[in-house]
Amino acid sequence: MQRLARRPFLAVLALALPALLSHPARAEEVIAFSPVDAADVVEADLLYTLRPVIVFADSPNDPAFIRQLELLSRYHADLAARDVILILDTDPANPSALRKKLRPRGFSLVLMDKDWKPSIRKPLPWDGREIINSIDKMPIARTEALEKNPAGR
Repeated sequence: MQRLARRPFLAVLALALPALLSHPARAEEVIAFSPVDAADVVEADLLYTLRPVIVFADSPNDPAFIRQLELLSRYHADLAARDVILILDTDPANPSALRKKLRPRGFSLVLMDKDWKPSIRKPLPWDGREIINSIDKMPIARTEALEKNPAGR
């Protein structure tokens, strides 16, 4: 029953997220950044292609979870430009593979690099600007930036 109740929330969230944006984004960015349920994620398919930002909570009604999604929605285009995939896990009763691997307690934000190794864990909501700055400091992101702009060396 909980699983059925969670699906409409995620569907509404996926539809509402682009409407909360502070600036317009292209259609490709909306598709690339739309939230994904942790149960639907296969790590091997996304390894070295997308950078996961995982938001764990014990309930979709957790105030920290809702606040985190609001903070992330403000930087939608910037996160999409950095190949971020937003993964949501709000069901501790049916643990996903990511929940078993990362073992969060209550609310947790986990930022991983494209090699899917955890870089940063936060027990409280974190602003999207701080997440973007952390991504830009990661070794893989620096290499990608130099490949895009070789004059920056």
